Amino acid sequence: MRHVYIIGSKGIPARYGGYETFVEKLTAGQKSTDIKYHVASRRDNTELSQYNDVFEYNGAEVFSIDVPNIGPAQAIAYDLKALQWAIKNAQEIGAQAPIFYILAARIGPLIGKYVKEIHALGGTYLINPDGHEWKRAKWPLPVRKYWKISERGMVKHADLVVCDNRKIEEYIQEEYRVFNPNTTFIAYGTDTTPSSLTKNDSVVKDWFRQKNVRENNYYLIVGRFVPENNYETMIREFMQSDSQKDLVIVTNVEKNKFYQHLLQKTGFDKDERIKFVGTVYDQPLLRYIRENAYAYIHGHEVGGTNPSLLEALSSTQLNLLVDVGFNRDVAQDAAIYWTKEDGQLAYAINAADHYTDEQLFNNEKEAKQIIASEYTWHKIISKYETIFE
Repeated sequence: MRHVYIIGSKGIPARYGGYETFVEKLTAGQKSTDIKYHVASRRDNTELSQYNDVFEYNGAEVFSIDVPNIGPAQAIAYDLKALQWAIKNAQEIGAQAPIFYILAARIGPLIGKYVKEIHALGGTYLINPDGHEWKRAKWPLPVRKYWKISERGMVKHADLVVCDNRKIEEYIQEEYRVFNPNTTFIAYGTDTTPSSLTKNDSVVKDWFRQKNVRENNYYLIVGRFVPENNYETMIREFMQSDSQKDLVIVTNVEKNKFYQHLLQKTGFDKDERIKFVGTVYDQPLLRYIRENAYAYIHGHEVGGTNPSLLEALSSTQLNLLVDVGFNRDVAQDAAIYWTKEDGQLAYAINAADHYTDEQLFNNEKEAKQIIASEYTWHKIISKYETIFE
């Protein structure tokens, strides 16, 4: 039996978030009978973690970790405590050649000591460095500097670096070539099942009526409401466009200072096409909203393979993506690309508005083929199990 310890996600069951969804899918879709997963969970992740130190979920052993509330350092403390638990557990059960898979590069300055312990067990240390965390605008400069130093340490000591985007793999090979890192590319997956809802379902009718939106008559944005996802550019450029359609933004803006900042800078409240509609946690409804958008606008530029991009490619007929390597690597020719230069996205929106039915059909078909051939969970799980075994 191969014991695999997964550290760095908030835990399962997944409530939200890329890593959490990945761990949920990996454990739920397990095919191999020779792997036993052990997953770290923050004590505050779900009620299961609140009331149990250790519990079973999707056949995995989930262990709950208490984390002190110490600001940005909280994530570092969580990863360290989880790794300590995992190493101790592997020792106690006499795990043969255990694997420790750490998601995100947060404990680089301290990892060396633990890797010695892992190797003493006959174990292997794998890291998924995520995207460029050190570029995220939400972090103050000292924190960003720490993330960069931490990434270096995590890569230096790794037995294998798992990259979820080919551009991340190129970056790791180039940036850290002094360490001669051993890397592999395994993407992120997405669900390809269409929404179970139709336009006649009351939940659909109610949502579209309440938000004053019509099917196939809106551009859609779904994502965390943070500056590096380029909300300012997307909103400002949409306001400059001639589109008669709405811009529907599915995100959480409650008590958000960034919302007030954007309101002052763009005056979007004076444009009735701009509609902030809050969050949608009902997955079939969110899928239906994606499927019935005229087009999707994607502004993420610091992650690797972004889950919301994969969802858009698998469900929305036309996608307008900010032109960065990660996005081109995934969507290839099945999207319209825009840069942050003034007028670029407005121009792209005006062009998209005049697509013919044939252009829309061909674009959607090509995007779905990319997802089917490279990004299904079935395929991703098989790749991971091959590595773990």
